[in-house]
Amino acid sequence: MSHSATILGGIEGPDLTSAERDFFRSADPWGFILFGRNIDNPEQLRRLTGDLREAVGRDAVITIDQEGGRVQRMRAPHWAEWVPPLDQADLGARAMWLRYRLIGAELRAVGIDSDCAPTLDVAQAETHPFLRNRCFGSDPAQVAHLGRAAADGLLAAGVLPVVKHMPGHGRAVADSHKDLPTVTASLEELERVDFAPFRALADLPMAMTAHIRFAALDDQPATSSPRMIDLIRNRIGFDGLLMSDDITMNALPGSHAERAAATMAAGCDLVLHCNSTIAEMETVIAATGPMTDAALRRAAAALAMRQAPDAADLVALMAEYRDLVPGGGDALA
Repeated sequence: MSHSATILGGIEGPDLTSAERDFFRSADPWGFILFGRNIDNPEQLRRLTGDLREAVGRDAVITIDQEGGRVQRMRAPHWAEWVPPLDQADLGARAMWLRYRLIGAELRAVGIDSDCAPTLDVAQAETHPFLRNRCFGSDPAQVAHLGRAAADGLLAAGVLPVVKHMPGHGRAVADSHKDLPTVTASLEELERVDFAPFRALADLPMAMTAHIRFAALDDQPATSSPRMIDLIRNRIGFDGLLMSDDITMNALPGSHAERAAATMAAGCDLVLHCNSTIAEMETVIAATGPMTDAALRRAAAALAMRQAPDAADLVALMAEYRDLVPGGGDALA
């Protein structure tokens, strides 16, 4: 069966409405993404994730942005408050593994089995503030090392990581939620710095594109550029499931349907559509079409990595994490 080549997030509130249930049953998106508006408490969230899977009749992937810091949808008092990743980059790989193993446990406990993390963008002095402290550092080798630890922590928790923003967002001086950033670095410099962490983690199951124009390579945003998607596949070597960043962001031109069509034509496997109405989602579904055979193959490979959580002692892991973090770690509710 070929599902719609979408991950949809246009869920209005904390409970699935009958209209949303009917739409998702008909549209059959490959997966879902949740936001703060969808989250109240653990019992409610478990009910929502169960209702979403019941609507499509299968164990669909449900993802979320749970990086820590500003980009954290599940918050106190029911979940831990995590500092931004960059604030803990000097603590080393074990602390980062523990952090994301614990985040993953929080997600799995409410039926969420994917996290749009880690961010493998290499921070620069000029990196826009919307992104900078979400990175793991300014050295590509360190970013790759800590990113691997974060991804391994999520996988150990039974959560599929989605590395982002491929092939690299770190040089952006504009916020792609509002404008299209343009990067002017040479291909040689991009290869040496920006692409390197993604190449090192090219074996991971899922990734998200960057809404950035790389002037040395193309005049289109990477998300809708056939040349940049080819670079991701053949130069960086990523053969996992590739989803766009949110196509409702203002970095992309045209209507949502036009953005979806351009994203698919460029070679992405899935269109991520986060914030809109059922009527708008219907236009995106029509423009996107079903998943390709190649996308279905990559999706099956990703799902094969979605394993049951390991038999970890979470209390012991939290104690170890707190021992590694100055001041005893992040406050828990």
